[in-house]
Amino acid sequence: MGAFAVRWPLLVAALWWGGATAMSFVVVPLLFAHFSNPAVAGGLAAKLFQVQSWLTVGSALLILLWGRARRQELGSADWALLPWLLLAALAGLVQEFGVAERILTARTTGGNLRLWHGVGSALVVLQWGCALRCLWWLGGYAPARHTQT
Repeated sequence: MGAFAVRWPLLVAALWWGGATAMSFVVVPLLFAHFSNPAVAGGLAAKLFQVQSWLTVGSALLILLWGRARRQELGSADWALLPWLLLAALAGLVQEFGVAERILTARTTGGNLRLWHGVGSALVVLQWGCALRCLWWLGGYAPARHTQT
């Protein structure tokens, strides 16, 4: 088996964590810093967080499928990523289908913007942390012992 076939989950985790870091901690704050209208910045931020949610779900699913295909090799004791992947995907789906709309409509419907923004921020940080945990674990996974490269 080639090196890429063993190491691609590390690349997925790196892109997942890097994308979440860039969007959450660089791009979105810059939107609010450079747009004079918070509603415009908020709408753009919502679109970026939607992308991040789907990036989280997709990345978690890909790494989960990889782990399932390699479960004999990894062993149940070594497969420490399962709860992190499930938690990340759940956080992304809750953000997308449960919280995002409430944030966007809070002002017009009389909803609690502060509460929903806090919940949404916590879900973003949770996705970021899960991505970091997966990246850290996969970075320590020694594919050389599993391949003849």
